[in-house]
Amino acid sequence: MRTRRNVISALFAVMALPLAPAALAQPAEAPSKTRVVATFSILGDLVREVGGERIDLTVLVGPNGDAHVYSPSPADARNLAEARVIFVNGLKFEGWIDRLVQASGTRSTIVEAAARVTPLEMENDGHGHGHAHSRADDHDEKHAHEHGGLDPHAWQDVANAKLYVAAIRDALVAADPAGKDAYAANAEAYLARLDALEAEVKAAVEAIPRDRRKVITSHDAFGYFARAYGLTFIAPQGVSTDAEASARDVGRIIRQIKRDKIPAVFLENVTDPRLVERIAKETGAKIGGRLYSDALSDENGAAGTYIAMMQHNIKALNAALAR
Repeated sequence: MRTRRNVISALFAVMALPLAPAALAQPAEAPSKTRVVATFSILGDLVREVGGERIDLTVLVGPNGDAHVYSPSPADARNLAEARVIFVNGLKFEGWIDRLVQASGTRSTIVEAAARVTPLEMENDGHGHGHAHSRADDHDEKHAHEHGGLDPHAWQDVANAKLYVAAIRDALVAADPAGKDAYAANAEAYLARLDALEAEVKAAVEAIPRDRRKVITSHDAFGYFARAYGLTFIAPQGVSTDAEASARDVGRIIRQIKRDKIPAVFLENVTDPRLVERIAKETGAKIGGRLYSDALSDENGAAGTYIAMMQHNIKALNAALAR
């Protein structure tokens, strides 16, 4: 029996010899990712495209979420405290961000993605940024004050989205110099896709007769789109979705639709549809579908990325307005 035990012991000893070096070898540690926060889903998608696999991204206001009326949570404060870089839109879009930053005690770098954009001013004369604001003067003044007199929805112009991408790239390089080449390559590839998107949007608008390039939307989020691509957007609500349209606003919109024969009204994914549905019913204008303004859809929806969102919107506009 002893001989048998000795043979078995020797056999296991021999079998273990080739495994010894592997057993002693330590697995290579994956490089740590740069922790990043983006305030809302559209901005988060741009950050994800540039950051790629080198970042660990948290988005505060997720798909179909309304950043205008968002209420931050304690978990949001913790995410800010732990982040290396915090990306915000800027232009007073996130009215809650300063309070959240203060509450979090974060020492992170805060980057305004829209810092390089030439902003549109919100005017009180009823015809701001190339499209009509059919709102009462007190609404105009209230929301111009809340947003610092500037329209924050700059991403609706693809040229501005490119400026966002450049700002994101530079901020990530500053936070993670070792990833410079990766961030530059990601940004370059994505900017090429945005060039193609911009051409696609312009071609789709050109297919719409000029006298039909008028749109009713729930809230005033398409000023940059209007300026860049030559459409008129009319909104009974203000720039912020927490505005309530007055009866005078709605009546003005209804009269304008009938007078100008505006062909379609559109719902938005971040607003209550009942206002637009009422306007459509009272004017006979058709509901042209849903536009995505301040938030993406979920990843399986029609607007799961920024590019998909812009493509969806222009297809919906073209289908409703082109003859």
